[in-house]
Amino acid sequence: MIVGLGSGSTAAFAVEALGRRVREGLRITGIPTSERTAALARALEIPLSSLDVEGHIDVTIDGADEVEAGSLNLIKGHGGALLREKIVAEVSERLVIVVDHTKMVDRLGVRESVPVEVIPFGWQAAARRLRDLGANPLLRKGPDGSPFKSDGGHYIVDCGFGAIASAASLAEKLDHIVGVVEHGLFIGLTSEVRVGEAGGVRVVAA
Repeated sequence: MIVGLGSGSTAAFAVEALGRRVREGLRITGIPTSERTAALARALEIPLSSLDVEGHIDVTIDGADEVEAGSLNLIKGHGGALLREKIVAEVSERLVIVVDHTKMVDRLGVRESVPVEVIPFGWQAAARRLRDLGANPLLRKGPDGSPFKSDGGHYIVDCGFGAIASAASLAEKLDHIVGVVEHGLFIGLTSEVRVGEAGGVRVVAA
């Protein structure tokens, strides 16, 4: 199977589990969604390839910052890999999201901001447009105080909207802002969510 390998702390547990299974004889090829995940997979000796070579993905396992319980729409990207994560999700036959119960919400945006990836040139213009949509846009900074850069070399503006009435409608508006490369609203992509709870794992299917 061709398996998309997600990014972030929760997805890392899944990658580590796959690494153990590979050592036991599981035959997969991984498509990493970030340079950090690629480095982890190599250390675990998971065979890797790219979309240029494979062209499709059977299943992707990833985490999420928020999951809307009714729709299984997501907010992703607080780890900074939202562009590659969305590309991989779009070409996957199945997208399986792994979260703990605190990530399940009635409305997206109630706890987390929406990451928006923008090109560095003129990013302030895009931020003004985001503010016009009701966001409180904040440029993400790195540990040294300089602007955080994604694997693609772009900036990320974290946009607090509060509870989002229609994530699909907001996503469409974000798609039309000049300078926006991608955003962290994942609409209609999730196949199932596996929710870790005190009593075990609950599976929620789309």
